[in-house]
Amino acid sequence: MSPAEVYEHLVGLLNPSGSSSSSRHRSSSDISDGVKRIRRLVLTEGIPEVNGRPSLRPRIWKLMLKVESLNTEDYLRYVSMGPSDVSTKTGADILTSVKNDTFRTLATDTQFKGKVKEDMLIRLLEAFVWKNHGSERDGLPFTYVQGMNVLSAPFLYTMPSQLEAFACFSTFIEHSCPLYVQPTLVGVHRGLKLLDRCLKIVDSELFDHLRSKNLSAELYAFPSVLTLCACTPPLEEVLRLWDFLLSFGVHLNILCVIAQLLLMRQDLMDSPSPMKILRTFPPLDARPVIGVTVALVKDIPEDLYRELVAHPFAS
Repeated sequence: MSPAEVYEHLVGLLNPSGSSSSSRHRSSSDISDGVKRIRRLVLTEGIPEVNGRPSLRPRIWKLMLKVESLNTEDYLRYVSMGPSDVSTKTGADILTSVKNDTFRTLATDTQFKGKVKEDMLIRLLEAFVWKNHGSERDGLPFTYVQGMNVLSAPFLYTMPSQLEAFACFSTFIEHSCPLYVQPTLVGVHRGLKLLDRCLKIVDSELFDHLRSKNLSAELYAFPSVLTLCACTPPLEEVLRLWDFLLSFGVHLNILCVIAQLLLMRQDLMDSPSPMKILRTFPPLDARPVIGVTVALVKDIPEDLYRELVAHPFAS
């Protein structure tokens, strides 16, 4: 299918009835079937951009995150509360910690910097802190941690409004990967251990080569796991990868990182110092990464895959 045909197909699935009144009476099975078909198109064709037509990415991301309503009053109340008085585990106040990170968020991406100003990042992150003020996860405070700034960036860049970005980001953090943003980053470290275990299964030779150089995922893959690959430019390719991750589960990012290793496998195997290559991953190319990731899924044992699925959110 051409991009225009994919676009029209997706529009038809997003507006199956042609009218909002009758769409409210669709059965849950019809809605579920529609979501499955959208996921299939995201996987096989991606979300196309068509000149003169609005992007479908915001609607599809909200659908996958199940963001069905926006609470304007709550968001404005959080924003009006200003800087949070909560402290991070280092003792710094939240605003200082946020500002230490926001100014360098995707700092080399001029397209991002042209659209998303630093004050937008600060406002969203501060509002998130207020929204979760006093809440805990596994006995730990649910607040700002380093890395949230990068995770918020795709939402602010993609969504038409800051309110929508806030709603999607909050839902994403609270439901998809809450363990990634604990003060101890427990989900991230768990993901890195799973990356090592999965790599050993899918390519033991590459795993052994990296280990012979004392390289574990903790050393070379921490940024890619922490940010769900949003740290690897270009941003347009990050968004395409996130189309896939939001549709099928953020746990698959672990296999996406392995896919990137496999796509540069020969260079890593030939290098006497592979960390020189891994220090900065090559520019992201989402389609081949997604293709390799999907192929890897069948190679992961069922019990290990269950751990992979659960690691971003289940204690």
